[in-house]
Amino acid sequence: MKIALVTPAAATSRYGNRNTAVRWAELLRELGHQVVVQERWNGRSADLLLALHARRSHDSVARFSERHPERPVIVALTGTDLYSDIRDDANAQESMELATRMIVLQDMGLRELAPSLRRKTRVIYQSCESIARQPVIRSCFEIIISGHLRAEKDPFCAAAALAHLPAASGIRITQIGGAREPAFAGEARDWMKREPRYLWLGELRRPHALATLARGRAMLISSRMEGGANVVSEALMARVPVIASRIPGNVGMLGKAYAGYYPVGNARALARLLRRLETDPDLLQTLRRQCAVRRKLISRSQERIKLRALITECVNKTM
Repeated sequence: MKIALVTPAAATSRYGNRNTAVRWAELLRELGHQVVVQERWNGRSADLLLALHARRSHDSVARFSERHPERPVIVALTGTDLYSDIRDDANAQESMELATRMIVLQDMGLRELAPSLRRKTRVIYQSCESIARQPVIRSCFEIIISGHLRAEKDPFCAAAALAHLPAASGIRITQIGGAREPAFAGEARDWMKREPRYLWLGELRRPHALATLARGRAMLISSRMEGGANVVSEALMARVPVIASRIPGNVGMLGKAYAGYYPVGNARALARLLRRLETDPDLLQTLRRQCAVRRKLISRSQERIKLRALITECVNKTM
């Protein structure tokens, strides 16, 4: 089958949507399909369109559906889709109506959809390659943040939390990720000048970024909005415990009973949780055990099986 895989993220981008598109293309090729990844549908004939982002890929979804009304369209919903655009953006809403099937990246995503849309939506957790655990830095209790600096990520909540830690704490924050806007880069540099326990490394090549993540005592995801962050999958595969803001996208990845949540945007509460993690071996062990359970959801073979089943559903529905 010829599959047009559309993602609004450019080929040079290191954002999550591009990483997802590249991985799905590899998995679909392993299943025997011909896949072309493109930023918008190029108009060439394809048997199926798979589009990431309901709003930003709307043009491709609409044109493909008009040109090939009998052929299946799959729309994968991102965090901004689920927790913002689908409520009031007409293009996002039309993409969902045109879709033969939809994908959400964690099971809490289904709750954001009307029953009629939920019935045609499937949950596919993002997989990640095996990541070797790296030796921790012994001189500090290093917390890693991995993600681009943008408003949805609440990127400086951890830096602000450092002011609420006692002087005796060995916690250090190491942040990886490019700045989406120059203002964020400036703010990160300002934080480094004010707070010696905060370090921003900027954008790293993937092997270096993963090795840095894999040495952390824990990984922090402080986002205000997530569809199902791939960095959580990376931390799980690297056997690095996760500290997360309590938002639906993170709860869907880690489970409702996970012990590593703090209230989104609350730097004081984050500081308390980080200090507990630093001083309470039982909490650290609990998080490791809970992460090991969630790791079973993100295997490459599971993701490939789910994609194969989804393609089969779409083909049978349109026959």
